[in-house]
Amino acid sequence: MGNNKQTEKFRKRIYDFVTVGFNVSLWGRIYDAFMVAVIITGLIPLMFKQTTPMMALIDTGVGIIFIIDYLIRWLVADYILQKHNWKAFVIYPFTPMAIMDLLSILPSFMFLNNGFRLFRFFRLMMVLRVFKLTRILHYSRNVMIMRSVFRRQKKALLYVMFMVIGYILICALIMFNVEPNLFDSFFEAIYWSATSLTTIGYGDICPVTVVGRLFTVLSAIMGIAIVALPSSIITAGYMRELERYRNSKSDDI
Repeated sequence: MGNNKQTEKFRKRIYDFVTVGFNVSLWGRIYDAFMVAVIITGLIPLMFKQTTPMMALIDTGVGIIFIIDYLIRWLVADYILQKHNWKAFVIYPFTPMAIMDLLSILPSFMFLNNGFRLFRFFRLMMVLRVFKLTRILHYSRNVMIMRSVFRRQKKALLYVMFMVIGYILICALIMFNVEPNLFDSFFEAIYWSATSLTTIGYGDICPVTVVGRLFTVLSAIMGIAIVALPSSIITAGYMRELERYRNSKSDDI
């Protein structure tokens, strides 16, 4: 019984050391800073096309640290999942965070194989965890207001998103048939439609017929209005939430 209590106490300390929460110890903050440094170091090989012994060494070292971090979290899976039984240790590897951690580990042992380089970007997502994002959001008034805006305006923003997707697909379909020699595939038409909608216009795909150019002008004009919709929804929602926040503060006084 004594050994079990000491083991649980040790595991609880580990959980407090690596967990995301509001009451973070000094050692927990040091661990966070260390992991951020490791993550940033692990992204350095992405800045080079060629693999050098130094890059391979960095990659392997970062991978080993990630494995240790992964195993430590698995050791306290019951505390992380708040399920104090053996099932927590079985479920944990299949949780989104654990899968993301595993995907960030794998490329370190593929020796910079180009097919696995993209997985390294999962390390950027790990920064959100080690920065303890929930605590940051708790102390940021503006971020809390923005979260409330997105929550309240979710339906309107989803409607605009579906409208944008529909508009891109319809414009792509029309242009794909108006300018059949301009596109090699329908995906290129979607690419053209998206750049026209946002009025970016890279110029790599340009209509050559009068009808195609006229439709491009109309598409760009409509695109300005559609792109402005999310901005206006978010701005209006932010102003309303800011007013609610000010009113709540005045009521407290």
